[in-house]
Amino acid sequence: MRFEESLIRQLLREEIMQESVTYQAIIRKGRQQGKQEEARSLVMRMLTRQFGNLDEQLQQRIGALSVTQLEELALALLDFHSAADLIVWLDEN
Repeated sequence: MRFEESLIRQLLREEIMQESVTYQAIIRKGRQQGKQEEARSLVMRMLTRQFGNLDEQLQQRIGALSVTQLEELALALLDFHSAADLIVWLDEN
């Protein structure tokens, strides 16, 4: 089987690029951002379902949370009885 030289060069460049530290860092950062956006979206949906629409200030505070904090909030909100519980949690975390 014979391949064109340009195809072989392109395949080798892609492989080298995928192994580069910079490329891997970019991919990792993109995955982390995607995970954070998904966690934030899920928590916001859960809070909206439980308490209705949240004011802009609360949305911004939730938007500033890390993935770990969002995961902790997702568990904590199962025990919340009011939006006041959310505010207390945000103040403490």
